Amino acid sequence: MSAKLKFEGVFPILATPFEGNENPDLESFDHLVRFIGGLGVDGITILGVLGEANRLLDREREQLIRTAVAAAGNLPVIVGTSHSGTGAARELSQMAQHLGAQAVMVTPQAEGVPNDDRVAEYYKTIAEGVSIPIVMQDHPASTQVHMSASLLLRIIRDVPQIACLKEEAVPTAPKIRALSAGMKERKVPILTGLGALYGLFDLEAGSSGFNTGFAFPEVLMAMLKAAGASDWVRVREIYARFLPLIVFEQQPGVAIRKEILRLRGAIHGSKVRHPGAPLQTATADQLRTLIDSLLPGQDLSRPVKV
Repeated sequence: MSAKLKFEGVFPILATPFEGNENPDLESFDHLVRFIGGLGVDGITILGVLGEANRLLDREREQLIRTAVAAAGNLPVIVGTSHSGTGAARELSQMAQHLGAQAVMVTPQAEGVPNDDRVAEYYKTIAEGVSIPIVMQDHPASTQVHMSASLLLRIIRDVPQIACLKEEAVPTAPKIRALSAGMKERKVPILTGLGALYGLFDLEAGSSGFNTGFAFPEVLMAMLKAAGASDWVRVREIYARFLPLIVFEQQPGVAIRKEILRLRGAIHGSKVRHPGAPLQTATADQLRTLIDSLLPGQDLSRPVKV
């Protein structure tokens, strides 16, 4: 399966649903995987920032990976395995591979004294422990690690298992252009994150698709299809229409996205694990009004018409 994974298309990041007692809701998670897969996406990613991976125990990670792989069927599953310890990240990656993941997504963690060599060693060590592809995530907003284009290109060159780059360091479009131009020896796809906030500009810069948690993957699929046909008028039209929701989703925390998934019938509840903040009533009301204005009369539990 992993040999066929091209990392081009739309690979939504999935939330981790919790029961009222904050235990992982595996039944709801199973349904979420099937729901998102049914939209026609190219793969899914679990245990990322949206998946509240930093609030999960290792045994919970194992349960969630098993559930996702079983529910996904032939749909590729990418598992976030980042950790502040290199050895721990390697073991989490090995666990994901053993449980059937087709790839892992890894981002480095901040150190008191930044060191590019350590970051490169981090990826090399993880790659030596697994045989599946690695998605290298560049997300300084959550990690406080600022990887230069030259460092990313060095790691891509020196670590053959890096099969994709998820670019989330703003400004993203100029960095995508610099990376694409710098991949002389080996080219890998670059996927857009950050909730598709800069999706239009990233696609214009050469992004191969989306790897993000925006709760309406159909919108991103439509944008990517139009970009593939060089119909940039259509891309801009879709982007402009849904930008208010994309921006609204970008507020801190994961509660808004989880609430959208609940409204879509994809998960049972929008519980966020403590100390994550729950959704405020006024914010929930704003969200409902916004969705109604963008998708009037549409059944959110079915693929929406863009």
